[in-house]
Amino acid sequence: MGKTADLTVVQKTIIDTLHKESKPQTFIAKEAGCSQSAVSKHVNRKLSGRKKCGRKRCTTNRENRSLERLTLLNHRQHQMCLTWAKEKKKLTVAQWSKFLFSDKSKFCISFGNQAPSVWRKGGEAHSPSCLESSVKFPQSVMIWGAMSSAGAGPLCFLKTKVTAPIYQEILNRFMLPSADQLFKDADFIFQQDLAPAHTAKSTKSWLNDHGVGVLDWPANSPDLNPIEKLWGIVKRKMRNKRPKNADKLKATVKETWASTLGVPQTDHLHATPN
Repeated sequence: MGKTADLTVVQKTIIDTLHKESKPQTFIAKEAGCSQSAVSKHVNRKLSGRKKCGRKRCTTNRENRSLERLTLLNHRQHQMCLTWAKEKKKLTVAQWSKFLFSDKSKFCISFGNQAPSVWRKGGEAHSPSCLESSVKFPQSVMIWGAMSSAGAGPLCFLKTKVTAPIYQEILNRFMLPSADQLFKDADFIFQQDLAPAHTAKSTKSWLNDHGVGVLDWPANSPDLNPIEKLWGIVKRKMRNKRPKNADKLKATVKETWASTLGVPQTDHLHATPN
């Protein structure tokens, strides 16, 4: 990609932002996903004040500033995730085995576009026999869970918004039993994201009072959490089961979770009170 005309709006914004930070052009080219010559031509064109040719911009100056702020924010978040990953790359298998990873996940009755294909004649595109009804807002359940290299702990079905007091109840009734089950008397380090209920002063005090160490975690980085893979496996296994209501959905989650982990349902599945 050697021409500035080939650069996208996002690439140009990244180049402009990093150039203002006095980053070297080799670094800018890598971050923007283009050649160094394209970076150089774009920067020189901006400095020379040459008028741009070609199609008129479809975004306003205000929209351009918003895009620049968004791009810079995402860039910084990616940098924080990369820094975190490089630091944790040095950990041994034994050290990784001490982490207890946790997260919430939403399970819906409809798991994506799983509608069956049908053969139809011409003019039958809208025939009721060739259509399947859909629900705009399907029933769903929100679940909290935790896992380590030794396995997974009990599931917690959430019935309300997770505030700091409710989260501390989850920690007491589900996280601590998970830790006892998976680590026995050994020390462990708890992982959680930076949701407000997790970072509240009262939650930090609760964790400190119970002697629970917490893993440092970069913001907006769900893809770093290995429990996301486990959620994905369970959801894929549920695609063909198609529960009809919320109660059957919960039962299906329980059955699939237990069969995936190879554990009895009664040992791993619980629900929070109202």
